[in-house]
Amino acid sequence: MNKRHLLQSFLAASALCLGLGSAQAQTPIKFQLDWRFEGPSALFLHPAAKGYFKQAGLDVSIDAGNGSGGTVTRVASGAYDMGFADLAALMEFHANNPDSPNKPVAVMMVYNNTPASVMALKKSGIAKPADLAGKKLGAPVFDAGRRAFPIFAKANNIGTVNWTAMDPTLRETMLMRGDIDAITGFTFTSLLNLEARGAKAGDIVVLPYPDYGVKLYGNVIIASPKLIKDRPEVVKAFLSAFAKGAKEVIANPPAAIASVKARDGIIDSKLETRRLQLAIDTVIASPDARAEGFGVVNPARLSLMASQVSDAFNTKTRVSPDAVWTSALLPPAAELAILRK
Repeated sequence: MNKRHLLQSFLAASALCLGLGSAQAQTPIKFQLDWRFEGPSALFLHPAAKGYFKQAGLDVSIDAGNGSGGTVTRVASGAYDMGFADLAALMEFHANNPDSPNKPVAVMMVYNNTPASVMALKKSGIAKPADLAGKKLGAPVFDAGRRAFPIFAKANNIGTVNWTAMDPTLRETMLMRGDIDAITGFTFTSLLNLEARGAKAGDIVVLPYPDYGVKLYGNVIIASPKLIKDRPEVVKAFLSAFAKGAKEVIANPPAAIASVKARDGIIDSKLETRRLQLAIDTVIASPDARAEGFGVVNPARLSLMASQVSDAFNTKTRVSPDAVWTSALLPPAAELAILRK
């Protein structure tokens, strides 16, 4: 074998070793969403599809969820390393499981406002929060809006209401049938579900919690305390890659939906683009988010929410805001400047 062939063989072997080394360096991360593969899941599926997590040295697997409570529990159990969940659900878990050795911690704010709202049909006569007194409201027992309704009721002096529980798939159907007078749910989920069941946008009354005195934070990225303690650089890498992808999702929602379609081929891309845009407009790039900045929290607002959740959820112990949240792993401010002015 001449020198040229020897050199080519050496370079090929080196490239193979580098490739194997790169593959071996990928840190596996199991990530659980709060819900199904719908529009907002593009925030995570897009950076995965674009290879941003892999470029950060992470092998991230993303699974659909069935509610924030389940996501918190699965991260706490060690089944998942990280997840996306409602901050109130995380607070409740902390306060009701004070002795749990593996309570997840919020590491980045994504939904600066809760997406929860009360929705009704105009024909019900409901036009404002006070009109809900004495009405029959419906939602799954674990619904974030239903759990936080006492906070909404207190802020708006609403009298007693009557609750009906149902499976999430029946919520909007029961409202359309007149079985209940109003529902609670995430605006960008239930509003579009109502339209899909024949309701016209002009016939739906939406009472968003943030518009009526309830400034609860919404969904956050959570991580296991073990991962935070043992591999903080991994969490930092994840959040940096996520922020890079989220910036692109916010700038071009229709393009980002392609990553959701790739994971669930039966979704309606046009509908899910609307859902994603609603989420961006109402909770991701809301006025509160622009004022506070993406990814971070206002300490006073966080403390108020901790107190409100403790009272409304009647938790075993009081929620400690310092225990549920850390900003220590967030990317630099320049990387978090993803909201268009």
